[in-house]
Amino acid sequence: MAKLTKNQKVAIAKVEKNKLYAVEEASALVKEITNVKFDASVDLAVRLGVDPRKANQMVRGVVSLPNGTGKDVRVLALVTPDKENEAKEAGADYVGLDEYLEKIKGGWTDVDVIITMPAVMGKLGPLGRILGPRGLMPNPKSGTVTMEIGKAVKEVKAGKIDFKVDRYGIVHASIGKVSFTAQQIAENALELIHTLVKMKPAAAKGVYMKSITLSSTMSPGVAIDPKTV
Repeated sequence: MAKLTKNQKVAIAKVEKNKLYAVEEASALVKEITNVKFDASVDLAVRLGVDPRKANQMVRGVVSLPNGTGKDVRVLALVTPDKENEAKEAGADYVGLDEYLEKIKGGWTDVDVIITMPAVMGKLGPLGRILGPRGLMPNPKSGTVTMEIGKAVKEVKAGKIDFKVDRYGIVHASIGKVSFTAQQIAENALELIHTLVKMKPAAAKGVYMKSITLSSTMSPGVAIDPKTV
């Protein structure tokens, strides 16, 4: 096991063991205990009382973070020629169709989000083995398969993210940067948490929000009290 650095020991010491923090407290503490030299991402992990193997307990959706993600999201719009200008004007980084499909076939996936139209999805099907594992396959439920290309591009650029519970019942999401104020981090965290609360499956029994943890790149996790949200 790797030895802890002096800064890591100091950071761990600042997080009270077994204490559950309010969101605002946790947001300020994560900023305080992050000592990397770059603008670290702030991540939220929520463990839900669901069984993702059952279709009626799957939790998946989108949320627009009020303060954005702090990331420059690279968007590829796979559209027909009549939609190219709409995508470009909305701020898409890459716009086209067949030439990008060929690039993806060759292994190119240097984007964060792909937005496309229903008519194009048939061409994307064979690329599922490349796009699927990277979380890049467009999906109507996440708003990335739509005829409103311009609106979709703008929303993603402004901080709209999609999330999906993993096989362990945990939702992981990047909700900002350490350079954000504690209030901005807290607002983004609460937006995602409240969205998850609204999406509680009727089939889920018992405690729904089992644990909530806020952390940054290489920082210890700070446990949030689910009762405070």
